[in-house]
Amino acid sequence: MFRLLTTISLFLLSSLLYAQHPVGFYSKADLEYVKANLTGNALLQQSLASIKKETDPWLDKPVDVPMPKDAAGGYSHEKHKANYLLLFNSGILYSITGKQAYADLIARVLLQYAKLNPGLKNHPQATSTSPGRIFWQALNDANWLVYTSMAYDMAFNGIKKSDRDLITQGAFKPEVDFITQDLKPWFNLIHNHAVWATAAVGMVGIATDNDQYIKLALKGSSGNGSSGFYALMGQLFSPDGYYTEGPYYTRYALLPFMIFANALENKFPEQHLFQYRNAILEKAVNTALQHTNLDGMFFPMNDAIKDKDYTTSEMLMALNVATKAYGVKPAYLFVAKKQGKVLLGKGGVQLAKAMADPKAIPDWFPYTSIENTDGPTGKQGGLDILRLGKGQDQSSLIFKYTSHGLSHGHFDKLNLNLFDGGKEILQDYGSARFVGVEQKYGGRYLPENGKYAVQTIAHNTLVVDETSHFKGEEKIAENFAPVKRFSSLDQPNLLVASAMDTNATAGVRMDRSVYFLQMPNGQKLLIDLLKASSSSQHQYDLPFHYLGQFIHASFPYQSSKNSMTTLGKKNGYQYLWKEAEANVANTMVQFSFMNGKTFYSLSSMIHDSAKLFFARSGANDPDFNLRHDPVFVIRKNASNQTFVNVLEIHGQYDPVMETSSGGNASVQQIGLLQDNQEMTVANIMVNGQALLICESRNDLSKISQHQFEISGKKMEWVGPYALFYNGRKL
Repeated sequence: MFRLLTTISLFLLSSLLYAQHPVGFYSKADLEYVKANLTGNALLQQSLASIKKETDPWLDKPVDVPMPKDAAGGYSHEKHKANYLLLFNSGILYSITGKQAYADLIARVLLQYAKLNPGLKNHPQATSTSPGRIFWQALNDANWLVYTSMAYDMAFNGIKKSDRDLITQGAFKPEVDFITQDLKPWFNLIHNHAVWATAAVGMVGIATDNDQYIKLALKGSSGNGSSGFYALMGQLFSPDGYYTEGPYYTRYALLPFMIFANALENKFPEQHLFQYRNAILEKAVNTALQHTNLDGMFFPMNDAIKDKDYTTSEMLMALNVATKAYGVKPAYLFVAKKQGKVLLGKGGVQLAKAMADPKAIPDWFPYTSIENTDGPTGKQGGLDILRLGKGQDQSSLIFKYTSHGLSHGHFDKLNLNLFDGGKEILQDYGSARFVGVEQKYGGRYLPENGKYAVQTIAHNTLVVDETSHFKGEEKIAENFAPVKRFSSLDQPNLLVASAMDTNATAGVRMDRSVYFLQMPNGQKLLIDLLKASSSSQHQYDLPFHYLGQFIHASFPYQSSKNSMTTLGKKNGYQYLWKEAEANVANTMVQFSFMNGKTFYSLSSMIHDSAKLFFARSGANDPDFNLRHDPVFVIRKNASNQTFVNVLEIHGQYDPVMETSSGGNASVQQIGLLQDNQEMTVANIMVNGQALLICESRNDLSKISQHQFEISGKKMEWVGPYALFYNGRKL
């Protein structure tokens, strides 16, 4: 990397002698390609007409540049955001049409900012350690710089020099100085905020021919590369493209990553930036797309809003740049069709031309089962997505054993979530926030985000002694990640992943293995083995946050009919109403719920005694900030405890005909035949047939031989696990 940075520094000096514009969003060759291919393509004409419709009314109208006043969702916030998008679209239209009115619009608005920005202080609604000037947080100021600098670069040749000087000194310099000097620690973070900040400063440098700004963006304030754009590319992604803050933030960070990389590639093509780290940006885009549900929604891990999908502006931009850099791919065409428009850059034109042939677009996104490592070197845990079925019948199991995820991480080691046919079945709460809704705490994170949504009890993983993992302390959590035990994702009907953690709770080891299989009759089963080991007695709570309508329970329970209490007093428990509870012993318990037209049944082995709770979020929430979602909790008191749970997907309900079929669970019995330091063997009776799960505890070698005898018959296998159904190995 040092050689690359040094070489770029030399090119910086030489390139400024031959500065030409545009060079940020467009290169000269890009623009010629776009112009040459714009006519004769309906999608391109539609995309062009769309931005003209949004932009042209402002050509002969004044544009308001208000004094910053409101938090997210308020007038001044939304107006400044609308302004930078207006300027970006104007830059595209000027580049394509050459119509001077678009350049004049950009100059007119930026000259207003040149008067406004030098006198701004911290935003009156700022509440964080990184306050903004134009917006309530500096992150939004960085957004403004990225878009306005691209617009300025595109209109450069249509703005007279005296106005360019005023814009450079008045609109851009105060913002760049604020970000790089007043907020230096924030600018130098390894975090999605810093991706936007470095891209903002670098894009301004490219637009205004400022060598120093580009160096700051690439190498950080220290100048040694420990921070800055290349450090962010090197540290935020794992080698296979997993972004450490989770899919929701992959989507958000991809825009500045891709757009600044594109500008650098335009300015320094000799550096082959899109091949950096074995084409890490291509892997990042592909991984981001794989981290979506059938409807394109990003899986809501960590601080995530559940309404973001791959049709967002960030993914529109990322897809445009990725296509230009890496070529047209079937997955990109599928997403572009869903987006319904393309960006009018070279990649967008390439997509539109390819989409003119409907046969080139796949019927379904090419989802696969994937295993991502986490951390810069891939040694900080990982994330597995196990997928069964095809098309609308696809089911996706997410097994999360990643690192914490920086400031947006949640305390959810060895967490799992399930989607079926596009529906969320076992959910992750995501974040407690209403982005852009000023009435809800100015669109910021709500207090319940840290107090409930990030806590372990809000996830589908083990809680020990009603205390969140790492006692809910981010600085501690950032130092540790679980360890993969084994996995197998190459059999289409049997997908397996297993990981272990010894740090989330002091003195407790957690091992969790998930087996996702499609039976010979087509039925899908999720088998979840979770083993807690300790030398001390603990209270173990295993929650399942299910979405759907309760249908039936196999056990008697006491309902809270007239009054309710909370499940606990702290660490998120205080936000859960206890709706019902039961005491059970030495049995298999089962409850069923319905989501859409499908039934789901959770069967759980209870050895000795346990408490069961039906609970619901929303307690201690006078402002109704939380969703009121259900959860089923299994509570055991023990030192060592093995939980065996089976979730089956079954049956169908027809609301028109008012009939249901296959509504009864097929799991009839669950037992442990062996559970010691050598091996765990679980026996599950499914439709009268024995399903045997055999798992080695410590010898995880792929070549080790194992055997287990049942009813005089030896079961033999090679590797860390095996499943047998009706006596035959699956």
